[in-house]
Amino acid sequence: MSAHLEILAASAEGPARERPLLFVHGAYSGAWQWQPYYLPWFSAQGWQVSAFSFRGHGASEGRERLDTLSLQDYVNDLAGIIAAMPVAPLVVAHSMGGLVLQKYLEHHELPGAVLLSSVPPHGLMAATMNLALTRPDVLVDLNRIIGGASPAVSSVRHALFHQPVSDEILALCFARMQPESMRAVWDMCGFDLPRPGRMHKPPLLILGASHDALIPPHLVELTGSALHLPVEILPESGHAMMLEPTWQHSAERIHAWLAELAPLARAPAAPRRRRA
Repeated sequence: MSAHLEILAASAEGPARERPLLFVHGAYSGAWQWQPYYLPWFSAQGWQVSAFSFRGHGASEGRERLDTLSLQDYVNDLAGIIAAMPVAPLVVAHSMGGLVLQKYLEHHELPGAVLLSSVPPHGLMAATMNLALTRPDVLVDLNRIIGGASPAVSSVRHALFHQPVSDEILALCFARMQPESMRAVWDMCGFDLPRPGRMHKPPLLILGASHDALIPPHLVELTGSALHLPVEILPESGHAMMLEPTWQHSAERIHAWLAELAPLARAPAAPRRRRA
């Protein structure tokens, strides 16, 4: 890794699983999005968990040159984090992080991954057009965030959540949401998209949310079609399903699927006593 990146981590409680779990955040965000619920919950299920912030995000370095950062820079960050881990992780990637993961898989292998409300391989243009037609006010506010302005509360609620969220979670989002790199946004709009035909194909779970205003279910289906995989749409959830009041529904589905790939590590057998 060429940049100093923020990493949040928690050890497994009790017997640990055979592989660690790495969470990858989406646009306008950072590792913080996983901290309230997912990190402690997955830790309690026996996972060694970590989440990092891309350069220019969260507490990682590079905020002063954010608009120069490309999608490939984020891919390099992900590659550096994974290369530094002693065991290849299972990866859960959200939104923009899902597109970064798809590009990573063009040149790397993984034992398994989850795409969570991921930007499809076709990029952001379809999502942008959908939002322009359904909620142009939200699209305007997202563009204001890129410019460093504060969005309206109603826009954040609609963009991220389906269920009513607590004041604490809403305050967290307002305090920690940040501008996104314009260069990375253009990359996601078509300048540097993944090529599914060149991707390594690990076991993949593709999840979407029934009430996702940013990556609605029909765009999740595009990802499944491009990767020739089925998709699952979680009910009563919005885009930020890891922060919804129903967050445990998505967490339990992810855990059940990943647990098949990384069972609890077996303790070494006790030596047998020799008979006299």
